[in-house]
Amino acid sequence: MAWLQLILPSNREQAAALEDALLDVGAVSVTLQDNADEPVLEPGVGETPLWSETKVVALFTENAAIEIVLATLVAQFDNLTWTLERVEEQAWERAWMADFQPMRFGKRLWVCPSWSEPPDPNGVVLALDPGLAFGTGTHPTTALCLEWLDSIDLKGKTVLDYGCGSGILAIAALLLGAENAIGVDNDPQALIATHENALRNNIDPQRLLTFTPEQLLSASTQRPADYIVDVTIANILAGPLQSLASTLAQHTRATGLIALSGILEAQADVVMESYRTNFAMQPAITKDGWVRLSGVKQHAR
Repeated sequence: MAWLQLILPSNREQAAALEDALLDVGAVSVTLQDNADEPVLEPGVGETPLWSETKVVALFTENAAIEIVLATLVAQFDNLTWTLERVEEQAWERAWMADFQPMRFGKRLWVCPSWSEPPDPNGVVLALDPGLAFGTGTHPTTALCLEWLDSIDLKGKTVLDYGCGSGILAIAALLLGAENAIGVDNDPQALIATHENALRNNIDPQRLLTFTPEQLLSASTQRPADYIVDVTIANILAGPLQSLASTLAQHTRATGLIALSGILEAQADVVMESYRTNFAMQPAITKDGWVRLSGVKQHAR
């Protein structure tokens, strides 16, 4: 069975109404996609932001009356343009799975979907299926952080992953030799995902503690020494990283390491400046327009 795919350029204001109209006229499914390479980064909990230029893609059965569909849409929306394509039937699940193969970060670390085996039998393997929320290693900022973790000595260390999302960085650190890790995220669903992914990778739950920022503040106020770590990593956004500079410094022991990402090249200098008070910062490392900053915690002056 073949399908008819109707692609309509739209915008943030119109896309939702267009989606509803397409479903009303018989679309089997409607997908909203970025139509201008415009990232939507870290939405608030419960938010579903759209792009200023949004592509609306609707799927219809092969025998759908597309002429009537288009006439109905043209009557409701001004200046409507579209592209109509025929899509042949295929094994969609297998096609989706074929797009995701094991990925290597650094010399040892592999992130592998559950249906694949890493090419290197001696590699360190982190099992994580693409399509899960909060990050799976495909974004340049996550890749930069994973490569950094693979490059440092983590044996026996405690790692703080601030903005942990799926837990990919904390779990990678543990698999690479860290003794313990702390994951922090303001989204409770991220903390659940972190726990589930840790169990999937046979991580003892006692080795990976998770907190919201408020919970970490409360715990560290009561027992501050328990939450001073050897390695801090934060892959979030430039603005929050600037605001968190003193907090992350407080949680990092003297001579401890820090890595920061989620930063665009144009933002690197201002973020680095926020950390120079407490850290000896290294030159920025870039990947596809994104930056990783790293440094060493200095003794108090």
